[in-house]
Amino acid sequence: MTTPPDLDPVIHAQARLRVVAALSALPTGDHMTFPYLQKVLDMTAGNLSVHLGKLEEARYVEITKTHQGRRPVTYVALTSRGRAAFDDYTTAIRALLDGAAGTEQP
Repeated sequence: MTTPPDLDPVIHAQARLRVVAALSALPTGDHMTFPYLQKVLDMTAGNLSVHLGKLEEARYVEITKTHQGRRPVTYVALTSRGRAAFDDYTTAIRALLDGAAGTEQP
């Protein structure tokens, strides 16, 4: 019997998985505004902020605060490290599911 693959605990939390999945759909180097990401994920600003903080601490996302005119804007982007971690995570999930599909009960 093979050992199941390790799942990245930073990404594995449901909310963070949704954040990383949404950002991974963007082309490399592109970003999304905080309010748009919040709307897409249907999350409160506080909840999204907490999870983005964890992802930023792991260097999976980059948060840029700037201004458009006089209005503050926050952009969120998936880093190359975050994209690689998400790719590894999805590979591990597929391996786990493929392994589960191949097990037979006596």
